Amino acid sequence: MAKLKLGAIADDKPVKISIELPAALHRDLIAYAEVLGRETGQPVGEPARLIAPMIERFMATDRAFAKARRIRLP
Repeated sequence: MAKLKLGAIADDKPVKISIELPAALHRDLIAYAEVLGRETGQPVGEPARLIAPMIERFMATDRAFAKARRIRLP
């Protein structure tokens, strides 16, 4: 099986936001949570918990964002 980009989800105090997802994306999020749970041996529970780590991972690997951030910081 291919290694997923996300690892176990950290238990951290969240900041509440509300978003709407397309139905197809929500189904994919549920499927991803199931696969991640099998791979890590820890059930994800609520698939919405994956959104923050996915965004965090996306930003951490976006080279253009990292470069722009370095330029902006004093």
